[in-house]
Amino acid sequence: MNTNSSPRFAARLNAFKIGASAYWPGKNTVTTSDLLARAATAGLNAADLNYPDHFVDDSPSDLIAALQDNSMTLNGMAMRYYTDPGYKLGAFTHPDATVRRAAIDETKRGLDVLAEMGGTLMTLWMGQDGFDYSFQLDYARAWAATVEAMAEVADHNPSINIALEYKPNEPRAFALMPDAATTLLAIKEIGRKNTGVTLDFAHVLYADEMPAFAAALVARHSRILGVHLNDGYGKWDNGLMVGAVHPIQTVELLVELERCGYDGAIYFDTFPDHSGLDPVEEARTNIEVVERLRAIASELTANEELQNAIARQDAPMSMRLVQAALLA
Repeated sequence: MNTNSSPRFAARLNAFKIGASAYWPGKNTVTTSDLLARAATAGLNAADLNYPDHFVDDSPSDLIAALQDNSMTLNGMAMRYYTDPGYKLGAFTHPDATVRRAAIDETKRGLDVLAEMGGTLMTLWMGQDGFDYSFQLDYARAWAATVEAMAEVADHNPSINIALEYKPNEPRAFALMPDAATTLLAIKEIGRKNTGVTLDFAHVLYADEMPAFAAALVARHSRILGVHLNDGYGKWDNGLMVGAVHPIQTVELLVELERCGYDGAIYFDTFPDHSGLDPVEEARTNIEVVERLRAIASELTANEELQNAIARQDAPMSMRLVQAALLA
């Protein structure tokens, strides 16, 4: 990540539905275009759209116009299978082959819409692909079906990058791709150049991983295609504001992203919904905090004394240097 220039910032558009009746008094239907306009007031300059959810009341041309009107760029799209009750037992891993085919075909339609809008990044979070009980899932069959489906999806349009976003569980008790290593194993089997990983900070914590280490592994064996910043307590997907709990780990991740050369957008996958926070103020806070932490990360990346301390695993010296930078 080039910390000398401001990145593109995006956030969960659905968070901007909070307080809809007060923000849009008398409006019966809040469209995706409305959400984009409200998100732009927070200083967000990019957007990720969910497919098919965000296209119910807006056509691709409507959303292209809305993005342009609000000086925002399309970062990419994310498939949303879990909102369809037909996928409760899985999308790519569903026991019914016709349902698996429907999920693949819907993903291809999403890719076609993304290409129509000029986008190049599709994120797949397969939260419903997993299991809840012992003896519920044929693990080998489900794994093979997922790898085959993702290879077919990647081949549909090789000019579009397919980013796999992992998470240990929720909504299923166990996800088929719960961590960095398992996801990288799948990408190796998929064997397509246009695949990679989206790292979600809270998901990584939830997987009992160190975010910077996960980033280093992904960069070594694949590509970091997306970064979702947020925070949490590591027990579930809290979706708290950036740096609220783990500022040091957030800075370390930003340092690693700079070393890896990540130049994509920063997406705030946070949930002001949980306590009814003002989504605009929450997004503004995330932007301000990340800008500050990126400046600190840039200083630490170039800090030779810190690099020497890391080289000899001198944790006390590293902590003094990092704390001094954070608390200056």
